[in-house]
Amino acid sequence: MKKKKRETKQRNIAAAVLHWIFFTRHYLLQFPLLSAIFAFLLFFAAFSVISPLPPIINHHRSSKLKNGAKVDESTFSTETSPFRAARSAGRHLWNSRSSKFYYGCSNANDSFQTADLKTNSNRYLLIATSGGLNQQRTGITDGVVAAYILNATLVVPKLDQKSFWNDSSDFAEIFDVDWFISFLSKDVTIIKQLPTKDGKVLTPYRTRAPRKCTPLCYLTKVLPVLNKKHVVQLGKFDYRLSNRLSPDLQKLRCRVNYHALKFTDSILEMGKKLVQRMRMKSEHFIALHLRFEPDMLAFSGCYFGGGEKERMELGKIRRRWKSLHASNPDKERRQGKCPLTPEEVGLTLRALGFGSDVHLYVASGEVYGGEATLAPLKALFPNFHSKETLASKRELAPFSSFSSRMAALDFIVCDESDVFSTNNNGNMAKIIAGRRRYFGHKPTIRPNAKKLYKLFINRHNKTWEEFASRVRSLQIGFMGEPNEVKPGRGEFHENPSSCICEDPVAKAGAGLNPTPQTLPHEGHKNVKENTKRNGTNDVSDEHTIEDDHDQDAADMDYVDNGNAVQGKGLAGEMLSEEFFSD
Repeated sequence: MKKKKRETKQRNIAAAVLHWIFFTRHYLLQFPLLSAIFAFLLFFAAFSVISPLPPIINHHRSSKLKNGAKVDESTFSTETSPFRAARSAGRHLWNSRSSKFYYGCSNANDSFQTADLKTNSNRYLLIATSGGLNQQRTGITDGVVAAYILNATLVVPKLDQKSFWNDSSDFAEIFDVDWFISFLSKDVTIIKQLPTKDGKVLTPYRTRAPRKCTPLCYLTKVLPVLNKKHVVQLGKFDYRLSNRLSPDLQKLRCRVNYHALKFTDSILEMGKKLVQRMRMKSEHFIALHLRFEPDMLAFSGCYFGGGEKERMELGKIRRRWKSLHASNPDKERRQGKCPLTPEEVGLTLRALGFGSDVHLYVASGEVYGGEATLAPLKALFPNFHSKETLASKRELAPFSSFSSRMAALDFIVCDESDVFSTNNNGNMAKIIAGRRRYFGHKPTIRPNAKKLYKLFINRHNKTWEEFASRVRSLQIGFMGEPNEVKPGRGEFHENPSSCICEDPVAKAGAGLNPTPQTLPHEGHKNVKENTKRNGTNDVSDEHTIEDDHDQDAADMDYVDNGNAVQGKGLAGEMLSEEFFSD
């Protein structure tokens, strides 16, 4: 009613101005300056009629939700603030303009020795992975490379069935084992099980490789054992290979991770259904990997505003890991080691320009605090979905008792989403980020937690426009764009720079200069998967943005492994270069 009265008043004023001008027009013709002034008034009056005044927003009021959770009303005002940073940075909300100039390239060079020439028939390597789906994925990927380095036949990897995740699935129940063996047959000889000798299955000698072991480390520490025992199983095999490898070995990593590791048909089919159901709801959608489980929060040593109750509850869980040192929550947050809360990640997405009408798929386990914790995120994004809301219990029944299979369904939706976001820097976040870079640099929002923490602490002292502008500024370099991370920085699985190639023809066609090739390799041919292309260059480290991508510390490895500190203890296990046996 008030809005209607205001509009009527505006029209009456405009009509009065026009009426007055009509009856005084002969005076205005004699005074050009007066004519110009009144012409401006006429234009302003007409514009006021067409365009009503913008709404007045109180950025410091807060509203209470039914469950008691507080949400700043300014979070709902983003529609009045254009996504200025997106235009100035040359990117759209749902895709990257520069992604068409890059592509994933991991085919082997002509000089890369094939399995039939280098495999020693008397060497068998087994690996036993650790943790959940994505930590196991890194172990499988690196296990193939380790077998190549050692000239050994690889036995299909064993998955961790006893850790925190308590999933009894074996390799063939999650991944297409025949495809895995076939796709990598030119690189590494892989068999499903050990052969027999004198009617008995060979018994492997169990040991471990040092953490982040280099090729030289494998040759000096593991190979002598393999030559002596002939059958060796490397246990707790996660992050047992160095990030610093030759481009050929890095490309082998990419062939394993992005091509050979394919989910079983049943998992792919269900994952495809979830993606299709999201597409039916909206043309575009965001997938959010939300790690906010009690165990994960306890391990992080961070504080999330829950008072003494939170400190007691998480402290009790934290005591399970006797080797963990006393934490300083403020220090952890300053260093960017704390996951964002559901509300914080929601505010970040809204500040980046995603409106409340956007559909959000949330991949998550048990959220600490339950619905009360999720309420602010759901208020920011009411179109809130998960695999449990998209599929029936009957459809999920074959997967619901197996954490890794359920995680695989989330993996597929996150990978296929238009935008992927995360609130942490754990294993799945890294694996998905690298995969999306490899397959077209699809927008991937990794929180710059190290810089965002001050902003979140002081956000109630800022208007929404100030807050949103600052978020957009801090997130430059954390959006999945090409060349935003220097090659070699961060985990290779999140930044597979050796497997990203540039298309200078496409760049030239767009009037851009190709990136200079700084590290040419003898006989190297950059090849699109299964299709040879001419005139392409490896992406160099020029024109990259200095950032905090190295903030993802090793202690976030726990994210997929609840038993990370068994035995030797977390600090010693992470830093040790000692070679020890079980």
